[in-house]
Amino acid sequence: MKTRTAKKNQGGVKLLRVSMVWTVLIAALALFIVVAVAIGSAGYSLPEVIRSLFSDEESTVRTVVLSLRLPRVILAILVGAALSAAGALLQAVMRNPLADPGTIGVSAGAGTAAITVLLIFPNLTLSLPLFAFGGAALACVLIYALAWKGGVDPVRIILSGVAINSVLGGYNSLLQLMNSDNLSGVLAFMNGSLSGMSWVHVRTAAIYSVLGLFLAMLCIRHANALQLGDEMAKNLGIRVNASRICLSAVSAFLAAATVSVVGMIGFVGLVVPHIARMLVGSDYKVMLPTSVLLGGVVLLFADTVGRTLIPGMEIPVGVVMSVSGGPFFLYMLRKRGKFNGN
Repeated sequence: MKTRTAKKNQGGVKLLRVSMVWTVLIAALALFIVVAVAIGSAGYSLPEVIRSLFSDEESTVRTVVLSLRLPRVILAILVGAALSAAGALLQAVMRNPLADPGTIGVSAGAGTAAITVLLIFPNLTLSLPLFAFGGAALACVLIYALAWKGGVDPVRIILSGVAINSVLGGYNSLLQLMNSDNLSGVLAFMNGSLSGMSWVHVRTAAIYSVLGLFLAMLCIRHANALQLGDEMAKNLGIRVNASRICLSAVSAFLAAATVSVVGMIGFVGLVVPHIARMLVGSDYKVMLPTSVLLGGVVLLFADTVGRTLIPGMEIPVGVVMSVSGGPFFLYMLRKRGKFNGN
């Protein structure tokens, strides 16, 4: 009886903690949305911005806010949520909080396909999301083919991913050297930028991201089982190899959706799930939604900092995340010492 009461109390405390975390994140997201929409190089005041949103009268302020700032804000939230979910799923697959689409080659596969289209087949640009997903899927297939040895082991997957990442990085560099006269768009793509994004980009990202996030939520049970270890997952009735492939496919889809629209943005899928795990624990029923919410907050904040930190100059959000995410990655390496799972 006492044990049952203790468990009930623990459940109540955990629910209260999760509720508080979600409330804070939602409030932070709302605050950053207001700040991101209100500030910019044009220098409009907050009252002017608010009036433009609720006025039918066409004005420069209304055009800037509705056509430039608001699409960028929504896109940052979608991309941050998608990358965070992708990273969280891969960390369950690898049983390692240092895994994310960038570190194991999934993003590199999507980026390679996208760069190939941009430089060699520019007439196929409208089909960029499809090619990006194909590149990410192919990278996943190669990683699992190299890692397969009577089954797939998380360590072999990580090592195979690092190798694929290196090869694709070399191919991308060679492709850029061979097309050095046409790199303006590719450089922005490689740095990951939300600059100049419109409602067309928002619609594209929304379709793929919402679908990918829905699939990710369906994977919660399998993600929870995988992080317990292969034997425990099998005892729970989980087909381990099939689950790893399925979760990796959803992660690749989410990564490709973001890469095809805004380019290569690293460290979101690495940093955000780790912070979410520290806030609410490792249960994917609460950790995954927390990662999705926190991812939107983090990327929106990073993009706002990048476009306002230096007056007259915009720092791509991918650069901001690399500068801030790199030290966090080193901290995690020192804390864990080696890739030793959850």
